[in-house]
Formats: sequence, structure tokens, C-alpha cells
Amino acid sequence: MEPTERRPGNLPPETTSMVGRGPELRQLERLCGRSRLVTVTGVGGVGKSRLARRAAAGLRPRFVDGVWWVELTGLREGALLAHSIAEALPLADQSTRPLLDVVADYLADRELLLVLDTCEHLTDACAMAAEALLRAAPGLQVLATSRRRLGLMAEEVLTLEPLRVPRGQEDLEASEAVTLLVERAAETVPGFTVSAADASDVVRLSQLLEGLPLAIELAAARLDRLPVDELVKRLPDRFDVLQECDGVPEGEVPEDGPAPAPRPRPGAEVPPWHRALRTTIGWSHELCTPAERLLWARLSVFAGSFDADAAVAVCADEHLPEDDIPGLLDVLVDDSVVNWLPGPEGSERFRMLDTVREYGACWLRELGEEEPLRRRHLAHYRAFARRADAGWLGPEQLTWYTRTAAEYTNLRAALDLSLLRPDGHAALELAGNLWFFWHACGFPREGQYYLAQALAADRAPSPERGKALWAEGMVFATLGDPAAITARVPEIADMAARFGSAAAADRADTLASIAAMLVGDHARAATLSQAVLDRHRCTPMAQPTQSAGCVRSMAYLLEGRVDEAVAVLEHLRADCDRHGEQWSRAFVDYMCARAELVRGRVAAAFEHGRASWLTKRRLDDSLGMAVALDVLAAAAAASGDARRTAHLLGLAQRTWDTLGVPQLGVSEWIATRRTCEEQARRALGDDVYTAVFQNGYRTPQDAPDPLTPDAEAAPGPRQGQ
Repeated sequence: MEPTERRPGNLPPETTSMVGRGPELRQLERLCGRSRLVTVTGVGGVGKSRLARRAAAGLRPRFVDGVWWVELTGLREGALLAHSIAEALPLADQSTRPLLDVVADYLADRELLLVLDTCEHLTDACAMAAEALLRAAPGLQVLATSRRRLGLMAEEVLTLEPLRVPRGQEDLEASEAVTLLVERAAETVPGFTVSAADASDVVRLSQLLEGLPLAIELAAARLDRLPVDELVKRLPDRFDVLQECDGVPEGEVPEDGPAPAPRPRPGAEVPPWHRALRTTIGWSHELCTPAERLLWARLSVFAGSFDADAAVAVCADEHLPEDDIPGLLDVLVDDSVVNWLPGPEGSERFRMLDTVREYGACWLRELGEEEPLRRRHLAHYRAFARRADAGWLGPEQLTWYTRTAAEYTNLRAALDLSLLRPDGHAALELAGNLWFFWHACGFPREGQYYLAQALAADRAPSPERGKALWAEGMVFATLGDPAAITARVPEIADMAARFGSAAAADRADTLASIAAMLVGDHARAATLSQAVLDRHRCTPMAQPTQSAGCVRSMAYLLEGRVDEAVAVLEHLRADCDRHGEQWSRAFVDYMCARAELVRGRVAAAFEHGRASWLTKRRLDDSLGMAVALDVLAAAAAASGDARRTAHLLGLAQRTWDTLGVPQLGVSEWIATRRTCEEQARRALGDDVYTAVFQNGYRTPQDAPDPLTPDAEAAPGPRQGQ
């Protein structure tokens, strides 16, 4: 019996209902049925993303390999588009090839829908990527949303128009714009309905808002304070104001706050929004208090989502006291200016829709605060990275992983600013302090990009440069490039001597030992790693020491000195447990599993391997998961369980495939994997082995019990056959 399989994917859930759009949805599905590249275009706030999300959910059954959503709102560098696509897919590339080529190879034999959301600021990069990927992957389909088309010959375009507005009271009930207004108003004013007395005002309001969903939602959020007839009176005046300018209206700055800038000159550039949307956002802006308006403007510096602590750190000053900001945030959420989002571990996060953020950013520029606020944003995330670096080797490691992942869009924006407008060693410091995220949490390629940029821009000797070089070396260790690691060691050693840094000396020797292990020079790896351990027999745990200990234990194992390897591992494990550290502890568990296999203690090996895999899965460390699955397969083979061996080898192979590289590691253990495969194939026969292997390959890592083979997958011949 074929196993039931969930369709993979990462389609975001719908947080609010979609009103109307039936014909557009059917048209979009028809276009997707006849073209492999479809773009939904339209003005800001018309509902392109919502329609694409609903269509993608309906199309999901057509794609064996799922629907994958790539959010591009916070991405500013077209050079990182392939990175964003790879991050959205279950692809943790750790090769050194061009990343777009890796993504193309991954997609080549898959049937998959890729949704590129919010492409308008990256149309050239999106067009190039879509063309290359569609050419490489015949089973790929691309659905894009953008304010303008990508401009490819093969592209089909659906231009999304506003919702239908009523011509008069006689077709009030048939109007999608009125339906949306009533639904959203009822969320603000429970029991809201359209009465005969206010029907004409509702018709007029819908007409003024021109059927734009975002404009309607912003207006509906105000109905708890202003009745419909008052909204209708205020909006036409706002149209006239916006015809003149889109600058900062007088009186919008808090008392003693920054002086308002002059209104823009006639013909000055303004965002190309639909007239009604610009009107509604500006009118909603005027209804805010001065403090709410100032916070709206300052929050526009955030890329993607943010939490309340970040809002306080970046936005608070004498004009916006920090104690006031949580309450102001709540008001902006109630007014639909800011969206509330559930964050990791029960936390709260917030974000602005692009069009609303752009309005705030325009006002921030008019106030003359854009540069200071971006600097404060950079300073906050530099401090965040310092704390994350300091806390990584400790009991809050998993928390720092989830927090860093949640803030990654903002960290990327901070890195971009530090490179665009150099300020001391900010770029080197920020990129270097994020070493753990690049190396341990599945982001080596973006780490490689940012570290290379920072090192090229700031070549003067400094402790920050030394640490960034080490971080780059650790990234290349993850990518399995010993030559690149070796090339960085001399400069790190020079920094150690120049600045008298024992930590830099440890980093240089540890990197050199890793490179030696990767090229099979076990004796050199042992000498260099032992030197680091000898210098730290009585000192607190540090990352280079942990890495050196793992290299030393590996060298002992490969020399057949199992007891000495275990002694080093027990010391490392005790050190990790004392500090509550888990990532290095998981690698120690992996090494313990290897040692127990040599000792013939198969059950203990399996338990160590399973513990390693569980932690690496929580940290999204694909390389760690792959090697842990390999050792689990070896343990299953040693126990004589051929079915589990085949299943685990399939599960491991899927993980290796997401890395974009063949199996990394020491040659002896790669050979062990091949031996396990041969042993299981002999025991099961080719057909059964292939079926169980493929079942393992198709099993998601987050399945309830992915380490156990499906009992119904490829059963043996039944009696009587």
C-alpha cells in the first residue's frame, strides 16, 4: 500500500477572510493551468498576495513536491534573491557553487509551485531567476505578485482590479466592497450592520474608497470612533489635500518634537499609489495622535516583523517615552496600521504592510529622521548580535536561535546599511558575531556573502577583522572547503600576534585542524587540536575549544584509540552540560555514537545518534541531521535491522540532497555508509530495499516518528504468492 503523504510546503495561513474574488480566482487558476509563469499585478493594497495565497492553496494537490512561498518584502539586494528562495525551500545548501545553480538542480526533477510574493522592487532579479529556474525544472511553476509584470515572453498576467463598488443603494448587497466593509467593521464594532438610515453613506464611502481592500480595512478600523456619515464628510477634504502634496501636514509633530520639514516641491516624487489608497492612508494618518504618527514613521525602518522591545529600543526618545510605546503599538494595531503576529515561543511580533510602511517612510524622510533612525536600527541589531554571540554557548541557545531566525530580515537590513554607509568596523563586527547563525543554523551561503563583503570593505587589521575571518573559516568548514579554510589561517594568526589575542590563536589552530581533518591529515589535525586543548585545561568553555575537542576525539577514533577518544568526549559533554549548551553537545553525542559502534555497543550508539539528531533538528542544522542519520543507519545495520537501515539511509539521503553536496566527512565513515547499504540490500533484495529506501526518502523530518520505517512499506511476499 502506498503511504499517505502530506503535501510539503510553507504556505502562510490566511489570517483574515477573503471577500469576493471568485471570478478572479477561477481566472488565475485557468492561467496557471496553461502557463508555467503567471504574475498577479495591480496597485498596492488591491489584494494581490491574498489572492495568490488562496489560489496556491487550491493548486496544492497538483504538485507532488508542494507549494513554497517566498516572501520578498524585506529583501533589498537582488544578489540575495537565490538565497531567499533556497531558505524558503527545504534546501540547506552547503556547496560552494552559485546558489541559483544549486536551486535549479534541486528543482530539476520536482513538481512544485514557487510563489514569489512582492517582486516589484526586484523585477529584474526575479525575471532572471524565474527564467533560469523554469528552463532547468520542467515540473516547476512560478506564481508571482508584483505591482508591475516581470517582462518575460512566457509570462501570463492577471491584473487585479479593485472590488466592485455599488452604483447606488439598489445593488448594495451585491457589492463586494460593501461586504468587506461590513465584515471588517463588525470586527471593530460588534454587531455592525447597514441600516436604511446609513445605506446612502455606506454607498458613498465605498465609492470614495474605490473598492480597494486595504483602504476599506483602514476605514473600517475607524468606525468605533467615527460614524459612517462623518467618514464620508472627511474623506473628500483629504482628496483635495493629497492633490496638493503628500508631505507632513502641519501640527503632526508631538510637542517639543522634531520640527516638520517643508512640504515637497510641486512635482516631487511620491509613491505611485492608487488615489483612494493614498487618500485613506493619509486620512488615517491625520486621525492618529501626534505620538501615534511619529511612531508610525519610526517603525517604517523595520524590515519585516519586529517585537515590542525592538520598537522601544529603536523608536523611543524624549518625544516618544519608552513606557508609552507598547500602548501606542496597541492603538496602531487596532487601527490596522500595524498587524499583530504570533511569534516564536508564545511571543508577540508586529509588522506593517508594504504600502503603509512606505507612507511612514516618506513622512520619516520629511521629518529629517530617516538617517538617524536607520542608524539606531543598526545599533540595536549590532547589540542584539553581541548578546546572541555571548549567549550562544549557554542555556538559552535554542532561544537565541529562534530569536535570531525571527529577526533575520532586520539583521540583513542592518548588514546592508553597515556595508552601504561604513561606520568603524560595524559590518565586520555584525557579520562576525553572527558566526553561529551562519555556521550552526543552516545559513552558510548568506554568511559567506556578507562576510566576504565586510572583509573586502574593511581591510585594516583589527580584532573585528580577525573574528570575521574566523567566522568565514567556520562557514567554509560547513561548506566542506579545506583550501578556503587554510587560506584564512595565516591572517588570523597574524591578528593573534599583533593584538596579543589568545582567542585568535585558538581560532587559527582550530581552523587549521579542521582543514587537516577534511583532507585526511589526521596526524596534523591531532597535533593542532591537542595544542588548543592543552591551553584550556582549566578555562571556561569557548567555541574553538569545543571544535578542537571534537577534532581531537575524531583523530583518536580514526587511530583506533577509542578509550582516549571517549575520555575527550566525556570532558566535552560535561563542559556542555555545565553550561547548558546543546549544539556542540549534539555533535559530541554524534561522536559518542561513532565510538560506541567501534566498541560494539549498538543500543548505546543508537541512543547517542538519536539525541544528536533531535537537537540538530530543533536548530535546523541540516548537516548535523545528515551525519546523525548516517550514524543511526550504521547502528541499525550493526543490529541486523535491514529494513530500518534502508529507511534511515533514505531519510539521510534526502537531507544530504537538501545540502546540495555529496556526503561530507572522513572517508572512512563515508565508506561505512556504502557498506550499510550493501548489507541491507543483500538482506532485503533490490526491490524491497529500493521501496523502503524511497519510503524513508519521502518521510518528512518533522513526521511523528520519522526514524521508524512504515510497517506497510514494501512488505515481503504474502503467504500463498
